[in-house]
Amino acid sequence: MKKISAEKRELILSGNMLNVIRILAVPIVINSFIQTMYNLTDTYWISNLGNDEMASITVVTPVQNIILNFGSGITTAGSVLISHYLGAKKDREANIMARHIYLCSMIFAFVCALLCFLATPAVVKWLGAKGDVAAFGITYLRIVILDMPLLYTINMYQSVHQSEGDTVSPMLLNLLGMGINLILDPVLIILFSMGVKGAAVATFAAKIPGAAIALYSLTKGGGLITIHYRDFSWDKEKFKKIIKIGLPTAIGGSTMQLGFLLMSRNVLEYGSVATAAYGIGNKVNSLITLPCNGIGSAVSIIVGQNLGAGQKDRAEKGFRISMWISVVFLFICGRILSIPEVARPIVRIFSKDEETIYHAVNFLCLMAAWCFTNGVYNPAIALFRGAGHTMVTMAVDASRLWVFRFLTLFICEDVLGMGVESVRWSVVLSNAATAVIIYVLYRMGMWEKDAVRVKGDRR
Repeated sequence: MKKISAEKRELILSGNMLNVIRILAVPIVINSFIQTMYNLTDTYWISNLGNDEMASITVVTPVQNIILNFGSGITTAGSVLISHYLGAKKDREANIMARHIYLCSMIFAFVCALLCFLATPAVVKWLGAKGDVAAFGITYLRIVILDMPLLYTINMYQSVHQSEGDTVSPMLLNLLGMGINLILDPVLIILFSMGVKGAAVATFAAKIPGAAIALYSLTKGGGLITIHYRDFSWDKEKFKKIIKIGLPTAIGGSTMQLGFLLMSRNVLEYGSVATAAYGIGNKVNSLITLPCNGIGSAVSIIVGQNLGAGQKDRAEKGFRISMWISVVFLFICGRILSIPEVARPIVRIFSKDEETIYHAVNFLCLMAAWCFTNGVYNPAIALFRGAGHTMVTMAVDASRLWVFRFLTLFICEDVLGMGVESVRWSVVLSNAATAVIIYVLYRMGMWEKDAVRVKGDRR
């Protein structure tokens, strides 16, 4: 394993760039698809129960994502920092950093899971959910939030292996979880008539084997990184770096998800049909953007290791090739999915209600036509994140929702009186605006300054 990891590092630092992107991105894309299948599997089975059940998941999912995104700022920081240390060939420091990151993430996971479990009823009530929608939402959120320690162990495994250039092992681990979830969902939701509660239990149970395997792999050794706490001593400087890189990522991701939550609250005012359609459209559209997300993750690895090795030009080359691949792919696929005759059969998989299908198809077609802007946004965000400039990514992520999306929503809804159409246009226009902004920041060279500084650390 250590030899394989060392070979992957050399490939990232000196191999053919197209080959590097392919080797890193393809397993990440598959992994992202697997993770999306968790949600899509729940969506499929729950949508067969009714609009109230579907609306409840749509309402509470952003709450779950806020919490998970905040905590994932720690493991994201880990991936960036470990990549830089490995690129600089400071393996000892990379191991010390990994131990600090895992300890921080576990403390956060246990404390946050308990607090969120207690606060769930008040949060769902604040969202404006009532009756069955509220009851189903509380049940689902309380169960899935308890899997945070399991999820962060899996995330840590993914961060470590991806930092080493191994993107296949995390894919296989998540494939195991998806397979279990795929089996448990119909069994618990339909066969045992557990409904929304069954979907939540299935999601929780599916993570248990993966977390156990991840913990064993991280602690047994074999790769460049091993997590153990023999002779462990707390390093204040390491903790400062985690906070410096991770906190902006956590705040940016969670505030963006809070914006999604408030968007769901706005959509809920149009009724459970509009809310269900909004959820279906978002989930289906996320499928064609998966390759772009995977390429973005590959960019972070490439940029992190190459900047750690002092190879700025190679880091930029990886970003530019990745961006153009993403833009071309999403432009072609988006044009295909924006055809109503293509979108409608896909939406029908998730709903049998004609009104829901009508709204979901309209929303999906509009989003798909504009999704190519993600081909700029995701790799550029990954460039800044891989370079350690998470303050920039925090500002751009937050402004996408809190400035551009809500401003567009206000103009379309209150000024132009466009009704539910306001939600659709606010999504695509805010995505396009922030894609332009992050690209301009890249052209200004704001990513080039060394934000991690691993060169001064001891060997």
